[in-house]
Amino acid sequence: MALEDLLKQEAIMPALKVSSKKQLLQELSARAETVTGLPEREIFEVILQRERLGSTGVGNGIAIPHGKLAGLEQIHGVFARLPQPVNFDSLDDQPVDLAFLLLAPEGAGADHLKALSKVARLLRDTELTTRLRASENASAIFSILTGDANSSAA
Repeated sequence: MALEDLLKQEAIMPALKVSSKKQLLQELSARAETVTGLPEREIFEVILQRERLGSTGVGNGIAIPHGKLAGLEQIHGVFARLPQPVNFDSLDDQPVDLAFLLLAPEGAGADHLKALSKVARLLRDTELTTRLRASENASAIFSILTGDANSSAA
């Protein structure tokens, strides 16, 4: 499963200005609506429900909110870079400035976990996250995410 199968360039928000975790999740949901065609409210409810189980802020300024939705045909991703980090109740108590929303079909099972694992592995690469934080346009971010995904899969 290649990252470009999950993430399209129009699903990248290179300079999202938000002031809270809730606002970040709302903006990710709004962009996910345009990518998936599913209602923003439905997406927001699913990821909020998942956050109630425990924060998806994995540390080092990174969050990977995720959820499963009926009506999805495939796994979709939405990426946001925040010029101003927000508190996300992360495992390391650090604010988040990189967020990768992952949405999967209800029956995705192992594919959902594989996609989640791929994104987590990718965002653990400090060189890659440094480059993401320095990029200010969607095409550069898309290139960093998908280019590095391809070379690490080789």
